[in-house]
Amino acid sequence: MMRRTRLAAVAVAVIATCAAVGLTASTGHAQPTRGWARTITNPYLPLTPGSVWVYQGMKDGVRQTDVVRATARTKTILGVATTVVSDVATGGGRTLEATNDYYAQDAAGNVWYFGEQTKAYGPNGQVDTSGSWQAGRAGARPGIFMTAHPAVGDAHRQEYARGNAEDQYWLVDMHAQVSVPFASSDRAALTIEWSRLEPGVIDEKAYIPGIGAVREIAVQGPPESARLVRYHRAP
Repeated sequence: MMRRTRLAAVAVAVIATCAAVGLTASTGHAQPTRGWARTITNPYLPLTPGSVWVYQGMKDGVRQTDVVRATARTKTILGVATTVVSDVATGGGRTLEATNDYYAQDAAGNVWYFGEQTKAYGPNGQVDTSGSWQAGRAGARPGIFMTAHPAVGDAHRQEYARGNAEDQYWLVDMHAQVSVPFASSDRAALTIEWSRLEPGVIDEKAYIPGIGAVREIAVQGPPESARLVRYHRAP
């Protein structure tokens, strides 16, 4: 609890700094300019088709399992052949959410996020697609999810669809000690993430090079967590 409180205090201070220096505005207009790689090889977000990540945790008071698969499928967005990543969350014997995320890596090695098609399933059969967005539609723009050479102080919009998808991140540590069921590391990249659309909600995410995201926890707001329990890296 002490660590959670301390992280929340740091996160609030960092977000205030972002606003003070105008980073939230400037990063909203980032645009890729250097061409595109055929595969996503960024060590902090390797999305080789066939790779699978399995997370377990808690969301909305429900224990859930989240299976993420980098598929061989592509979707062309703004002329870019993005990699389709499937993300399916299950809990309580049913599917809670199913999402296709669209990523691409530019020639410099930065990983961009071009949108998502998501369906959240309610207990009575309701289907909510309100989180879906796609770059190029209704003013939406791609965002940077991970830079080619991550460094403390990196700050970017991960997505931008005004009023619908406005997640941002700040990289705060490159040598964090992280331990999850699948792996441990003392050189994880640590980010804090937030959205203008969810004031008071701040998440911390950890990435281990060669694996990708291994842990996500809420440091402020409703309790949520996800930890990597299995990982298969495609050859």
